[in-house]
Amino acid sequence: MLGAKTYSFKGILDGGTGTATILIDRAAPLTDLTLHLTVGPSGANRGTLQGTLTDGANTASLDGVVSVPRLPRSHAVIGDESEADKFGLALVRACSDAVVIGAGTLLASPKGMWRIDRAHPPAAEALAELRARRGRPPQPVVAVVTTGASLDPAHPVLESGALVLTTVKAAAGLRARVPEAAEVVAVNDGDTVDLAAAIAVLRKRGCDVILSEAGPSMFGSLVASRLVDELFLTVSPVLAGRAATARLGLVEGVELVPQTRVAGRLRSVRTHGSHLFLRYDLR
Repeated sequence: MLGAKTYSFKGILDGGTGTATILIDRAAPLTDLTLHLTVGPSGANRGTLQGTLTDGANTASLDGVVSVPRLPRSHAVIGDESEADKFGLALVRACSDAVVIGAGTLLASPKGMWRIDRAHPPAAEALAELRARRGRPPQPVVAVVTTGASLDPAHPVLESGALVLTTVKAAAGLRARVPEAAEVVAVNDGDTVDLAAAIAVLRKRGCDVILSEAGPSMFGSLVASRLVDELFLTVSPVLAGRAATARLGLVEGVELVPQTRVAGRLRSVRTHGSHLFLRYDLR
């Protein structure tokens, strides 16, 4: 049995002029997050996210820049304020049980809450209904991976009840610093957070689909650890340029080739205006 929610968002994924309709398969098991998206009168795209760690927060400029440190709203600037890009992010969030970020992303987004309705407000009602019909809570869990060294304990997302994943050594100090609403969980011994152990904690809590919205360094670590199943990447038509100021690429902090080959299998390509929306399987 399919329930439907229709709202007008022209050309959102295929460059056409159709109206987007979200169809929710209410008969499917709750562990099977199947999203049916029909765009336009006859075009259709069906994607399934099940038991995956997805990276869906990346927008790259035409020359490969995904982040400009210390530039306010860097993601939006690189994305050329694309409404389609914002919709795509909101959609992937709506399909997720947890959103994972690092302390650096927290510092770069002092007002960020990683809520579905904030990513693209015009789609908020439709996406809220999608989650409700799938038996999901209104918002995904926000999980912050940190040792505490650069964590801002006053960040509003911590007040909202975020999950803090850290080391045994750092846990006690973090519990004393963060708001009572935040839950601190020690996932491993050592000086750094074991990302595989952090993801395992989320899995044990019933988070089947995990979305990474972390920055290039943490994404690099996730990729190097073979933890990323899918990548959603938006390519913006903007040229960012590089000079003396550091501008970051998609993967930072690790060197993969020639020792390690990580290559995606292209699953879909969509366009909206001059933006490209790419989906890769990294498994």
